[in-house]
Amino acid sequence: MIFIMLGTQNNSFHRLLEEVDKLIEKKVIQEEVIVQAGYTKYESKNMKQFALISKTKIGEYQKQASLIITHGGGASIVSSLKLGKKVIAVPRKHQYGEHVNDHQKEIVQAFTQKGYIIGVNEVEELEGAIEKAKTFEPVKYISNNRKIIKIIEDFIENTYTA
Repeated sequence: MIFIMLGTQNNSFHRLLEEVDKLIEKKVIQEEVIVQAGYTKYESKNMKQFALISKTKIGEYQKQASLIITHGGGASIVSSLKLGKKVIAVPRKHQYGEHVNDHQKEIVQAFTQKGYIIGVNEVEELEGAIEKAKTFEPVKYISNNRKIIKIIEDFIENTYTA
């Protein structure tokens, strides 16, 4: 089962679910797909969707998933990594009205550079990322507040001092 986590951002992330639907139709994705959609309203006969579900239920789906596809939210990424899951992260983007800025792009880049996840910049890269996930061996994530603080500090330093 593939679990898709879109978080609780009150803007739609419609384009990610459209791409997943295309990949199901093309048979690139053949597993069951369950979506925690948040405020994204998207109708699909190919995916089982929930708007907002409890943290407990999210955790159950994460544990069962063979692959997690998520937006670029730090909590969704870290909670999946703590469970040792393969993660593909796709940032919500300001240009599409999916977020107030592009901080998710930087979060995805930072976790990708460290080898924890497969990050993609555009939804059209999702097919290649799914193929890569078949053999991807993520760097083991060890929960460490200093690591998270370092990632955030690097992001702030590179964003606001450049």
